[in-house]
Amino acid sequence: MSEEKVTVEKLQQLITRGPFNQWLNFTVLKSDDSGIELKAGWREEWVVNPERRYTHGGILAAIVDVAADYAIAAQLGKPVPTIDIRVDYHKAAMPGDLTAKAKVVRMGSQYSTAEAFVYDKDGALVASGRGTYFTAPPK
Repeated sequence: MSEEKVTVEKLQQLITRGPFNQWLNFTVLKSDDSGIELKAGWREEWVVNPERRYTHGGILAAIVDVAADYAIAAQLGKPVPTIDIRVDYHKAAMPGDLTAKAKVVRMGSQYSTAEAFVYDKDGALVASGRGTYFTAPPK
């Protein structure tokens, strides 16, 4: 595991390497000892119900997963595979940018756990979750 601090700029480079993360329009806002904070810039394609205009739960789950993974990446210097994730939905996420705050719960030599909380443009909690990630070094 890397002892070197991963900068916000390095995390931004890592997170925007993948086309899916580019599509989710992530901006790394903060990274420190308490965790990371990301913004997912609103996209009309997230709407699941045109009449009610709320965001699809899969988008919220993806944001939880990416935020938790990159909380670990901030410590390891690279993202890692997801083993398992659980997401809870608290209220409908209406159009507007979403902010995710994530932190490592346990950093292990084989498996690590992180949790993330997703907030709407007004600061209301819309989803939260916890994931387990494979952090064993490559053989």
